Amino acid sequence: MKKELAKTYDPKNIESRLYSNWEAKKYFHAEVDETKKPFTIVIPPPNITGKLHMGHALDNTMQDILIRFKRMQGYNALWQPGTDHASIATEVKIIDALKAEGIDKRDLGREKFLERAWEWKKEYGGTIIQQLKKMGSSCDWDRERFTMDEGCNEAVTEVFCKMHEKGYIYKGSRIVNWCPVCKTSISDAEVEYEEQAGHLWHIKYPVINEDGSVSDTEFIEFATTRPETMLGDTAVAVNPDDDRYKNFKGKKVLLPIVNRELPIVEDSYVDMEFGTGVVKITPGHDPNDFEVGKRHNLEEINILNDDATINANGGKFEGMDRYAAREAIVKELDEMGLLVEIEDYSHNVGTHDRCHTTVEPMIKAQWFVKMDELIKPAVKAVKEGEIKLIPPRMEKTYFNWTDNIRDWCISRQLWWGHRIPAYYCDKCGEVVVSKTTPTVCPKCGETHFTQDPDTLDTWFSSALWPFETLGWPHDTKELKYFFPTDVLVTGYDIIFFWVIRMIFSSYENMGTYPFHTVLFHGLVRDSQGRKMSKSLGNGIDPLDIIENYGADALRLTLITGNAPGNDMRFYNERVENSRNFANKVWNASRFIMMNMAEDAKSAIHQDMPEGLEPVDKWILSKLNNTVKEVTENMEHYELGIAVQKVYDFIWDEFCDWYIEMVKPRLYNSDDAVSHEAALWTLQTVLLNALKLLHPYMPFITEEIFCTMQDEEESIMISDWPVYKDEWNFAADEKSIETIKEAVRGIRNVRTQMNVAPSRKAKVFVVSDKDDVLDIFRTGKLFFESLAYASESVCQKDKEGIAEDAVSVVLADATVYIPFSDLVDLSAEIERLTKEQKRLEGELKRSQNMLSNEKFLSKAPAEKIAEEKEKQQKYQQTYDQVTERLAQLTK
Repeated sequence: MKKELAKTYDPKNIESRLYSNWEAKKYFHAEVDETKKPFTIVIPPPNITGKLHMGHALDNTMQDILIRFKRMQGYNALWQPGTDHASIATEVKIIDALKAEGIDKRDLGREKFLERAWEWKKEYGGTIIQQLKKMGSSCDWDRERFTMDEGCNEAVTEVFCKMHEKGYIYKGSRIVNWCPVCKTSISDAEVEYEEQAGHLWHIKYPVINEDGSVSDTEFIEFATTRPETMLGDTAVAVNPDDDRYKNFKGKKVLLPIVNRELPIVEDSYVDMEFGTGVVKITPGHDPNDFEVGKRHNLEEINILNDDATINANGGKFEGMDRYAAREAIVKELDEMGLLVEIEDYSHNVGTHDRCHTTVEPMIKAQWFVKMDELIKPAVKAVKEGEIKLIPPRMEKTYFNWTDNIRDWCISRQLWWGHRIPAYYCDKCGEVVVSKTTPTVCPKCGETHFTQDPDTLDTWFSSALWPFETLGWPHDTKELKYFFPTDVLVTGYDIIFFWVIRMIFSSYENMGTYPFHTVLFHGLVRDSQGRKMSKSLGNGIDPLDIIENYGADALRLTLITGNAPGNDMRFYNERVENSRNFANKVWNASRFIMMNMAEDAKSAIHQDMPEGLEPVDKWILSKLNNTVKEVTENMEHYELGIAVQKVYDFIWDEFCDWYIEMVKPRLYNSDDAVSHEAALWTLQTVLLNALKLLHPYMPFITEEIFCTMQDEEESIMISDWPVYKDEWNFAADEKSIETIKEAVRGIRNVRTQMNVAPSRKAKVFVVSDKDDVLDIFRTGKLFFESLAYASESVCQKDKEGIAEDAVSVVLADATVYIPFSDLVDLSAEIERLTKEQKRLEGELKRSQNMLSNEKFLSKAPAEKIAEEKEKQQKYQQTYDQVTERLAQLTK
């Protein structure tokens, strides 16, 4: 029995049904198969706290396009899925939930807190996975991993212990980025800099005389944006080449309020051109000052508690919030006559990318990864082309970070996450790093230990993602077969967080690259080009778009016009265009199926039939070239260019031209050979076009493909189209393009003359070349239909063609249409005469208005200009109408 598509395309009725079928039949699943070449992508694991946003939608659509494309090409395609435990974000969620119940995290205790966290993960952690499924993501869900599952925990512990043993991981007191709200250190990559309006306080410290007294005439002046940190100053610095301060060498100044003597040190770090050329040195609260302090053996004083209140080192300001202390200190300095001026000053301030709190550089004892050696293979890999970044301009950002890399702070003051496998001897404090709890202290023989309370930075475990998900540290068959992976698709905004860390981690632990290509995409912005955010309220929920338009329309919208690394603007109008395209494909498919015989077999495995006409060969050749170009584009990750070619082919060449060209043959059952050739071509071209479209719009292509034919069970496991030499019909392509050019010219003329499509006109094709005339004779049936011709005549000269005939000039021919066939002469003269009279009236009215002094003196300038513009248009139209009347009444 002949199958049919529903009358109207309704994605709601097909998407969930098709996805369930794909999952049930294990189409997404990949097993090790040495007879096939693997192609592997690891998903950037979304946070378990996350909900699908447009960034996720774009990122996963791009990955799905690549994995579906490679699957159809015959690769053993694995898209490895999973989620990230997101230490800070998840811990905040749990703390908020506990607060709502009146429970404090500390009162609950670590073990109970972690129980609650795992319960939360079980209840909410899979939300985003279900949302990704609605997008059509064809991940191997049987292999889903979690960055804190047992296997990942084993991998993290293995790497930590191994790198500590090699000296790459160490514990030390260094400046870290401290978030006083989340109460944890964060890495440099998690600091977002935003411009803030603040002040530059110009302060002076009195110089100490040689006799130990404090000078009341000699001062060292500097400027700072954080006057409260003066409580931790241990020196002031000048450049050794600055002649202004030669006499201050070896002297000291008095730190006001605290009354601490500070040495004046010379250091080339100081910029002589900036301000007064003097810098206050606070080693405990500034990374550059910290390095200066190390060079000059300065004391490191931390003045802040973890919540950014002043600690005991701040003396009388102890307990005050940092900003309240700032105000109090500035006031006191002013009263002491040591505040020179306050200058308005806008500058970049570091904030935590999670909670947007201003971070505090603070000296803390933390765990670090020593980066100077580890980063070298990651630099070499990109420089030598072993890893390719797309677009190449991302290399500048990449190297800017690697060239300025600092040791990576990996410890976090959190409970949710991988706990650091370091243990402290309860007796002597010896630190033992071990995969399991040590039994005996190697230093004192004590048997009791306390594990480090901190957890590892979330990105430490994510850095191992490409190989830990495949079974590492065990030498699994999956690891041997699927690793290294092939391509990483990710946003350019996490190049530091994740991409570089995966690369150096892979070289360190696997001895090779984690992927050979990194495909970067940009941000999805709103229609005004703004970044989507909660504060602006301009976020667009992908699930709402799917509900209203379907996943295919959303996917096509996100990829159309998309170029690697570039941001894109999201408009609902573009989604509507994508839905309209889906409707076009659906209706064209219905039309073809309606013309298929009840017992007709699909053309999917049939040989090319006899009786193909030039127009059939033209569309096959067009398809052939499209297959070749689209495949090349996709191999080079030019997904936006590729889908535009598929779109143009289906909409323009296939639907608007070919289907219209073959309709007369479909409706004419007298020529069975031509009829069958047309049907075979329609099916063949559509089925192959659907395959090209499938990676972008998986649902609609699957529904049409499976309805039209029974030989193959799913389009997603069918073969990708390949270029065929036997479908190269260059001469036929040229012939049909000539007819198309003629039709376009005729339609343009008719449009300009307001000729209704229902009015047929005789068409003459004149050329001195027989091969050109043969093109129009062969295509006579569809040429006359498309050109709204009552008949077409091919001849070598203008004999019998009226002088007033309208012409369309082609490269090797001219098309003529008798004017009288296009226009009812008397009716047209009558219409133009009426139009001429109306325009005369408008011109007279306009002239009277513009010559009226009262109007000119009182009317706004915009109104006068508008009226002059109207008069000019009336005059132009009047001249055209008059000229046309003169031609018709000759």
